[in-house]
Amino acid sequence: MWDSLLEDTTHKDNHRRAIATQLLCNLAKSDPENRMLEDFPVIVAVTKDDKFVTARHTLQSLWKVGGVSSGHQELVLKHLEERFKHCVDEKNYTFIRYDIIQGLRNLYDVVDEEEIKEKALKLIELEQDPKYYRNIPKYGKVYNAY
Repeated sequence: MWDSLLEDTTHKDNHRRAIATQLLCNLAKSDPENRMLEDFPVIVAVTKDDKFVTARHTLQSLWKVGGVSSGHQELVLKHLEERFKHCVDEKNYTFIRYDIIQGLRNLYDVVDEEEIKEKALKLIELEQDPKYYRNIPKYGKVYNAY
């Protein structure tokens, strides 16, 4: 099934692309061969899909990969941090940033590692426009300072 879903990440139907990436992210936890480590760039490519809804659904599922192992987590954190920093010139960048911070929050809730929370808080500090702070998922007292 994995290979079939991987093929669907480039299917002409954006719904199939979105479903394929979401399923692959969900399947990462039951991937004894660690194929996700090799195929991660294919999924990441769909986070920049021409159809924003497809890109967004993929981005919202990406955090699930990080809960598999420390190697997976490192891969996800690196990508999400880079995406957060460089999405400012994209249309709907505030939605992208929100999804990234929410994904980091979801990952933090699952693995409970302080490094994830610290990374999210540092990314939140990069936001220049205070009107977007209220839309950022809460991370305790530090968030309330905004």
